[in-house]
Amino acid sequence: MNLSRWTALSGPFQSLLRIVAAFIFMQSGTMKTFAFPIGVPPNGGTVPLASQVGVGGVLEVVCGAMLLLGWYTRPNAFLMSGMMAVAYFQFHAPNGFWPVVNGGIAAALYCFLWLYFSAAGGGPWSIDALRRRA
Repeated sequence: MNLSRWTALSGPFQSLLRIVAAFIFMQSGTMKTFAFPIGVPPNGGTVPLASQVGVGGVLEVVCGAMLLLGWYTRPNAFLMSGMMAVAYFQFHAPNGFWPVVNGGIAAALYCFLWLYFSAAGGGPWSIDALRRRA
């Protein structure tokens, strides 16, 4: 495959990255709020919805679903980027500098991934793109 054909796939790959990342991201929320596909370790239950972690779980489900669909991608991605920055610095960074040591790899990656989508948008396979065409 030549370079021009490969680079022409950047839009669909952008959408594919958004869809897969949002699907995986939502699982953190469904684990916290519905104990699905598993419950929160170590006991396998849910978290109280009125707690900070519970609110985070609800946002992961709701905003994650909107990101999966590419619906209001930029504001949702910006909100989730900020939430992941808070999660990293509040829950992970106090346990050490390196993300691999403090358990914050996912939070750090999602922070910058959602920051990218807040600037780049959802790509061609998104409700946002459909709304622009209409």
